[in-house]
Amino acid sequence: MRLGFIGAGRMGRPIVDRLRAAGHDVTVLVRRPQSRATAETEADADGLTWAPTIAETVRDADAVFVAVLTDEQVRSVCLGPDGALAAMRPGATLIQHTTSDPATAHLLVEAAAERGTGIRVLDAALSGGPNDIAEGRLTLWVGGDETVLEDVRPLLATYASPVLWVGPAGNGQRVKLVNNALFVAQVGLAVDAVRLAGSLGIDERAILGALQHGSGASRALAVVAGGGSVDAVAARLSALMLKDVTVVREVARNAGADLGIIGTVLSSDAVEDKVLRVADAADNDNTRRAAS
Repeated sequence: MRLGFIGAGRMGRPIVDRLRAAGHDVTVLVRRPQSRATAETEADADGLTWAPTIAETVRDADAVFVAVLTDEQVRSVCLGPDGALAAMRPGATLIQHTTSDPATAHLLVEAAAERGTGIRVLDAALSGGPNDIAEGRLTLWVGGDETVLEDVRPLLATYASPVLWVGPAGNGQRVKLVNNALFVAQVGLAVDAVRLAGSLGIDERAILGALQHGSGASRALAVVAGGGSVDAVAARLSALMLKDVTVVREVARNAGADLGIIGTVLSSDAVEDKVLRVADAADNDNTRRAAS
């Protein structure tokens, strides 16, 4: 099958590798100029097909994957006269993986319908990392027409399991946002458990190792324990977690939804100071602005 892929970064490239290993012909667009030289070098080295424009990436594809960084980038590469939907062939399917506002999924569906050429859209939010992709066990929560999902399920199954249908377009992102809010809150609770244990005379490694075998265990706790310490995990994941929490808060505010106890934990010192490192992020942002 001929496929187009927009955004071959940390998550996108391993998906491309799995699709190609399954025998599919994948054309890749790398958006960032600083990454294009690397993409061209890799194309020469391992036969990766690289295209310089969105139109050349998607025009012959049976399915087009989007795995960029932000909601704004999704809208930029998919919508408008120069976007993917305008250049895709009739009957092709757009599979959108980027964490974004559920409203963006609705915009993509509406834009595809306006073209009147039978282009289908799936809101395919993901959970996991590059190692999960490499092992074919990425989790996908897919919103959209269930019959369309069944048509492309063999493609998604090359790198994801389970692949779960969660309702109409937008629900994939809604499930992802709830999941991310819960995950970050649970990391924050693990941080406070370490604090409590310390006040009782138990060191961090001991409590993290012990709790994994008790009823208080969770995937978030396992991530913290696997990183060796709260600080090590925060150093590696704080930027991603801050991005996700920012999106969660914005979407909840726009929907008039109450984050409840999860929101209380996300606003706690354990999360904002230790996990998200909000003050450090603000300092870094101010430094970047001053230098620009």
